[in-house]
Amino acid sequence: MTPPLRVLVHGGGIGGLTAATALARNGHHVDVAELRDGPEALGVGIIQPSNALHVMREIGVLDACLAAGFAWEALTVCDPAGAVLARIPQPRMGEAPAANGIPRPALARVLAEAAAAAGAALRFGTTIAELAEDARGVDVTLTDGHHTRYDLVVGFDGIGSPLRRRLHGDAYRPEYTGFANWRVTLPRSPGLDGVLMSTGNLKAKALLTPISDELMYLGSVFAEAEDFRPDPQRAHEQLHERLAGFGGPIAEALAQVTDPAAVVYSRISQVAVEGPWHLGRIVLAGDAAHASTPHLAQGAAMAVEDALVLAQALDAAPDVPSALTAWEERRRPRALWVQALSRAVLKQETGTPTTEEEDALLKVGVPGAAHVLVQPY
Repeated sequence: MTPPLRVLVHGGGIGGLTAATALARNGHHVDVAELRDGPEALGVGIIQPSNALHVMREIGVLDACLAAGFAWEALTVCDPAGAVLARIPQPRMGEAPAANGIPRPALARVLAEAAAAAGAALRFGTTIAELAEDARGVDVTLTDGHHTRYDLVVGFDGIGSPLRRRLHGDAYRPEYTGFANWRVTLPRSPGLDGVLMSTGNLKAKALLTPISDELMYLGSVFAEAEDFRPDPQRAHEQLHERLAGFGGPIAEALAQVTDPAAVVYSRISQVAVEGPWHLGRIVLAGDAAHASTPHLAQGAAMAVEDALVLAQALDAAPDVPSALTAWEERRRPRALWVQALSRAVLKQETGTPTTEEEDALLKVGVPGAAHVLVQPY
């Protein structure tokens, strides 16, 4: 597409800022509308598998991510007592490392700086107030009063996507899986040189993930009632109760968890938009279209792949509708495969009955999935 497009990216998270950077680097005029007051991100840390790092390389921020995080090449698997069962080398995509752990706030800063440096306008504290589309463009008024006609509106606005509701109503609401993630940031254990996963017959798993030279996070997944919330005064004790059966490195890390305010609790939900991911000149991407459980550590990776492939499709196609059709045909099978396998792994690890389709997916397994996902996207 020769003329530069005017694009609104709705959502300034990992996927949205990656899209803004890729599009602006390709010469398009990009505005990012983000409801938060700044680029600061909540949460603990995030794993960037090699395919996500390949995207970071493509948009020019790989070195910054590696400098802010902790790269590794192998996954260590332990039994609940802490005895090492296996050390599994992880595959690489291109020249990127096998994986990188990084604090979410650090990644948000890297991506915000990259988007701004590429020429994208970051508009914080605002969201879409009015939107009207015709065959040639989309008129958008933001809640800060900004009004512009765009060639394309991209919804990287998360699992609760307002743009998804505009396109599909209540047809695709987030579905709670019945499980929740408990995480807490701690000083990195000496010698922890990659993800350490402890699992067994406890219907639970726990992980230690390095996210910088100084820090790691302890994470665990448990079945929780939909209305459960940790007690603000004893969240650390509730985590201790859930991980009481683990020894070794997990127990050593858990002993450091003494502050209830340090425990981050998040329910695990998913969304799969079975209908079109784009209607006219409005497109859904990342968690707005295909939010998955974290069991392959691929949620954010799928979002940044969406972002880069969208920028590539817009440059290769003769017009916006053709680009969006080509983009969705390329992205839908891969993203929904990740979602389905992630959910199957969650059910397998927690002793939940699986379907025949899930059993077939589980034959690939997590190690096999890593090799699939370093293939070109």
